[in-house]
Amino acid sequence: MRSKAKRIAVIGAGLSGIATAKHLEAAGLEVVVFERSSKPGGIWLYDERRPPSPTYPSEKPSVADLYAFVDKEALEGDSKRASLKIAEYELLFAPPGPAYNGLMNNNPVGILNEMKGHPWKDGLPDNVNVRVVLEYLISYMKAFDVERLIKYNTRVMNLKKRGDLWEVQFATLIIEGSERGALIEGIEEFDAVVVATGHYHHPRVPAIPGLKEWKDVWPNRIQTSKSYRRPEVFADQTILLIGSFISSTDIAKELGPFAKHIYQSNREGSVALPAKLLPGNTERITGIASFGLPLEGLPDEVAARDSLKDGQCIPASVTLVDGRVITNIDHVISCTGYHHTYPFLSSWHDDSADVKDANETVLVTDGTQVHNLYKEVFYIPDPTLAFVGIPTFVASFTFFEYQAMAVAAVFCKKALLPSETEMRKQYEQECRNKRPGRAFHSMFSLDIPLEVNYVQDLIDWLNADAEVTGGKQVEGHSEQWHAANKRNMERLRAIFLR
Repeated sequence: MRSKAKRIAVIGAGLSGIATAKHLEAAGLEVVVFERSSKPGGIWLYDERRPPSPTYPSEKPSVADLYAFVDKEALEGDSKRASLKIAEYELLFAPPGPAYNGLMNNNPVGILNEMKGHPWKDGLPDNVNVRVVLEYLISYMKAFDVERLIKYNTRVMNLKKRGDLWEVQFATLIIEGSERGALIEGIEEFDAVVVATGHYHHPRVPAIPGLKEWKDVWPNRIQTSKSYRRPEVFADQTILLIGSFISSTDIAKELGPFAKHIYQSNREGSVALPAKLLPGNTERITGIASFGLPLEGLPDEVAARDSLKDGQCIPASVTLVDGRVITNIDHVISCTGYHHTYPFLSSWHDDSADVKDANETVLVTDGTQVHNLYKEVFYIPDPTLAFVGIPTFVASFTFFEYQAMAVAAVFCKKALLPSETEMRKQYEQECRNKRPGRAFHSMFSLDIPLEVNYVQDLIDWLNADAEVTGGKQVEGHSEQWHAANKRNMERLRAIFLR
């Protein structure tokens, strides 16, 4: 790595990107943030529009949501047809995220998720609406003057390493009224790149026999949790939720007062929240073996694509792995998580490799894990590429800020990375200690303080190096934070162990 990284690209203006930009600039570095949406906030930005549907089953992670949207003639045309495409184009260029109208944070706000120098408002309950969380994030951004660093409506299309520099190829979408638009493409060079795009872009759609056919025939009755927005539209319906973890359970609780009946499918071997959290009209069922398609003999008006009328249930059955058959389903929502995917780094993907067979340069295989990262941040073969915001089940605002501080310290040479050999050695030990796949990045444990240990490890490293390099000492979690974390862990133990 060069003696000092001077110009840094940050991809994404959600929590991780904003925190990273703030600390990079505070370290004296030039920062440009690329955000494909027109507003900041990432996962906390609520958008009533629903994102485009993914493929059924999932597209390979290297492609993900990089839609074939570069249609300049349609975008820049004058006809009514072109203006209709502009609206579609915006959705493809920057698909809305998974936030729904009633989304609440799962980890308590307040001291547990308080970013340095920026407290939450007094008097807030532990759990608040998505809009309150976004308000906090925007107020942090304004307090530290981060917004001037952001290029909105700008999507990173590709990253290439040329010599010592990263070449960032991007496209900026300009909408001129309701009928005209333009796509401005550009290239800029940077000493280093921080990927802070999160991992809630590409829904993992299971390859259950028959599900694709249901989606093809009744597309408006089959969706993923990413496009869920409001429970009222499901009033008096029977809903099948695929998956039984956080998003599925949260949606079930929202649907409870409105739906007629809810089935929540729990595949054997998958992680599930306790069934006691579900509303009374929700039934936990086994995994799904297949979606049946008895289309033969159906009237044409029913068998035709998306022809079901309001009040008509789907005229087909679902077979469970225990042999049970359920019918009269009105709507199916897949709540089976997301793939890690970086379509602008497609050369670092290997879609054909199993997660256990990742080589020493690949970043993503099957989408369940990001490989070859030192401390889950720095790309071992070339640590001028860093990632902030990958670990799950953490107090995200404080946790990702510590990751951002580590990136800033390394890029301004106030913290020193070990040799590639040593980073590789530590990473291989981490791989031996963890299960591969989605569990690899999880910090959830009722027994071992994984999050606390990780953050303390970062702080010990940064402060030890700061004594040598003249950097600032990093303040760790306060006593108040540890007390809040203890209360939160007691809450979780009460949910999972009683």
